[in-house]
Amino acid sequence: MDWFYNIQLLKGWLPTTIEVATLVGCILLVVLKSKSGWFKPLLQQLGWGVIGGLVGYFVVWLLSDVFMVFGVSLGSKVEITITYGIAVISILLAACVDSGKIRRIIAIVTVILALITCLLHVDGIYGEYTTMGSLFGHNQFSKLDTDSIRKATEHQTNTVEDWQKLGKEDKLPAMPKHGEVHSVDIPATASHFKARTANVYLPPAALSKNPPRLPVMIVLAGQPGTPDRFFNAGQLGQKLDKYAAKHYGLAPIAISPDQNGSITHNSLCSDTPVYGNAETYLTRDVTDWVKSNLPVEKSPDKWLIGGFSQGGTCATQLGPAHPGIYGHIYSAGGEIEPTSGSHKSTVKHYFGGNEKEFDKHVPISIINRHAPSKQTWFSAAGQIDSKSQKNQKAISAAAMKAGMSVTTVIVKDNGHDWHTVNAGMTTQIDLFGTETGLGKTGKDIDSYPLLEVVAANTNKFSD
Repeated sequence: MDWFYNIQLLKGWLPTTIEVATLVGCILLVVLKSKSGWFKPLLQQLGWGVIGGLVGYFVVWLLSDVFMVFGVSLGSKVEITITYGIAVISILLAACVDSGKIRRIIAIVTVILALITCLLHVDGIYGEYTTMGSLFGHNQFSKLDTDSIRKATEHQTNTVEDWQKLGKEDKLPAMPKHGEVHSVDIPATASHFKARTANVYLPPAALSKNPPRLPVMIVLAGQPGTPDRFFNAGQLGQKLDKYAAKHYGLAPIAISPDQNGSITHNSLCSDTPVYGNAETYLTRDVTDWVKSNLPVEKSPDKWLIGGFSQGGTCATQLGPAHPGIYGHIYSAGGEIEPTSGSHKSTVKHYFGGNEKEFDKHVPISIINRHAPSKQTWFSAAGQIDSKSQKNQKAISAAAMKAGMSVTTVIVKDNGHDWHTVNAGMTTQIDLFGTETGLGKTGKDIDSYPLLEVVAANTNKFSD
């Protein structure tokens, strides 16, 4: 079944074939006459397409931007794509009514193809599902053999500085050319939280017989979502491999644990009676496992927590709340506060209606309570995601006031999607590498395409 799970959804033969087949079906329906002729029925069908498109756009706009049933706006690109999809399907359904047997069969098949084409285009805008495996929740990564990894606590390990010196002298120990991504079940010893399988990236240096102690990135996918999203849609392994190739095999070790327990759950990354002790799992169980099993630095100035959407909200909660663990925070499209439905329903469902208890998990409140702070904060929001822009700017202002080193960027031509995450993460990796001593990039933030800085009180990129 690997061949099936590896089929690409954003590029390659499958989306191209379906698009071509849809176009061929539409052409055949135009060429073949309907029961009542050709020109007049075609105008009627186009009329139904206009009506369907207008009604469809209005409904999608209401759901997305007025009632906000998805938590965030779908964005203009998605709304327009769905509108065109509904218009085409309306034309095809109208053709089914006034057709003979052959033409009706072609119309029905083309309706299905048009629907799939529309879904693939929406997926392309978000960048969420890259393969069939990601669509069906198949974990493509092999289990991590922790016994094969040299732990920082077991052996006298090199420092990053020692490793860089060996690199300059061309005396580095044997290591693979590329890093590895694996799956791992992290025990919930303290929290008893029912977590799904996590994923971990180990750079080439970490796979040597005497690895240096490396910085750590904890990254959290959004909800709904699975931990492997950062390594599929986010292509984090490839990004870190690219970084390692320029820095003697050095790159952060990245772990994507599960903060929700299920694709349908939203734990709010908090300890609640609803879905369990998610905060304790992330901050104690995951932290302890990483420090005990991987060659990592233990100082908070070498640890980053980040995420996308609900995962970005989690990072903005847990980072400031636990400065003794995380020295760096990354948020892409995070919310102003943890939510599952409306504010009122969230407070009632998770905290028994206690606003004071809920406020303990609101990012700006947490930042204010733990000020002053020496942490760094890097956030990104899509240009067509106005809500996330507003959220990031508000949190950035609080972070600046608390003394954090802050950079907030807008990602041009993108919305609440993985393209925004990826553009921001590429920059964050370079910045984190500079901050943790892995190596300077020599690049200014203005040299990163798509990024526009909207808030900053530092210029570490040019250090």
